[in-house]
Amino acid sequence: MALTRDFKETIQTRVRRDPAFRKELLREGVESFLSGDVETGKTVLRDYINATIGFAELAEATQHSTKSLMRMLGPSGNPQARNLFEIVEYLQRKERVRFKVAAAAR
Repeated sequence: MALTRDFKETIQTRVRRDPAFRKELLREGVESFLSGDVETGKTVLRDYINATIGFAELAEATQHSTKSLMRMLGPSGNPQARNLFEIVEYLQRKERVRFKVAAAAR
């Protein structure tokens, strides 16, 4: 059975109209990186950026080229921690959220 709407289009529409979902998507991306799931983290952040500010605004804010940012968060990208934290810090400011890391019991 074919889907009637593209998944990414559905996500982008919901991100634009639902602030709680948008914040949760950003949190999920950051949490994926912190738990070691870099591929999921890159995918979620890329989707979040595409649905919100876009890579052009992020490039201007971080002083990295649009192409470089897209490569960093692409399937074969390997962003340096410094660049990744710079991206996350800017996205948090734009979203007006601040994530905190807390130790969890094992």
